[in-house]
Amino acid sequence: MINELDFPRQWALQPASSSTTPAIAQADLPDLLAQFSPISLAEMDGVSLLSRTDTKYVLNQPQFLAVLATLPRHYRILEINQVRLNQYQTLYFDTPGFDLYLAHHAGRRNRVKVRSREYLDTHRSFLEIKHKTNKDQTIKHRLPTAGFITRMTPETDEFLCSQSPATPLNLEPKLGNTFCRLTLVSLHRPERLTLDMQLQFAAADQSVTLPGLVIAEVKQAGHHPDSDFIRQMRARKIQPMGFSKYCMGVSLLYPQVKHNSFKPKLRQLNKLMQ
Repeated sequence: MINELDFPRQWALQPASSSTTPAIAQADLPDLLAQFSPISLAEMDGVSLLSRTDTKYVLNQPQFLAVLATLPRHYRILEINQVRLNQYQTLYFDTPGFDLYLAHHAGRRNRVKVRSREYLDTHRSFLEIKHKTNKDQTIKHRLPTAGFITRMTPETDEFLCSQSPATPLNLEPKLGNTFCRLTLVSLHRPERLTLDMQLQFAAADQSVTLPGLVIAEVKQAGHHPDSDFIRQMRARKIQPMGFSKYCMGVSLLYPQVKHNSFKPKLRQLNKLMQ
C-alpha cells in the first residue's frame, strides 16, 4: 500500500520529456508533427466526447511512425502554447483489496476507474471517473481540482456519490503514471485520436517503463468503421487490443495481486517492445 501522505516522495517518476526520452525517434517526430494543421484547446471542446465508444490499438515505434505519416490530411493536432506533444501525470485510486482492478480482471462489463490527472502543459487538474457500461460505452465524469490530489476528501467523496453511487469510498492511491500524448481531431467526423507514448508507472519504491510502445485510442460518439485511422489499422492488419494503463501497471508492479487474465496481453506487449 502507498501511504497517501508519503506518495509524492515515494513516486520516483518524473514527467516524460520529449527531448530526453529516446523511445520514439526524435529525428522523425518533429518533422511529422509539423505537417499537421493545429487545433486549439478551445476549438477542441466541441469534440470532448465524454460519452463515447473507444477502440484501442498498441503499436511499436516503426508502426507508429509509418501510420502517423499518413494522417495529416485527415486530422488536426492539438497545440497548446506551441507544444504538440503534451505531458500528463495520473494517480489511480482503488480500495485496499484492489476491488476496481479485480472487476476489470474478471471481465465485468459494468466497472469504473478513479484517478487524479494533471494536464501539465495547461496546469489543469481533475478527479476523473471512467465508467465502462455493459453496452461497451465509456462515460467520463470530471471534478476540477485546485491541484494534483493524492488523497480523498469530503468534496471528492461527495463527487463520487453523486456521479457514481456504487463506487466505494474507501479509496487510496495505488499507481502513479506519466506519459506524453498527441491528440488528433478528425477533419471529417466527430472523432478524436490519442497517441500515448513514453509510458512510465510507479508504485511505492518501484517503477517500470514501456519503451517504444504507443497506445492509440480512437474516441467516437458511436462506432464508425470508416475512421481514417481504423482504415490504416485494417490495411496493416493491426487488430484492436484493449489496454488499461491502470491494469497493466498493477500487473507489472504488484505481483501478489491476481493478474492471470492479463498474462497473454503482457506477453504481447513484451513481443512488441522487442
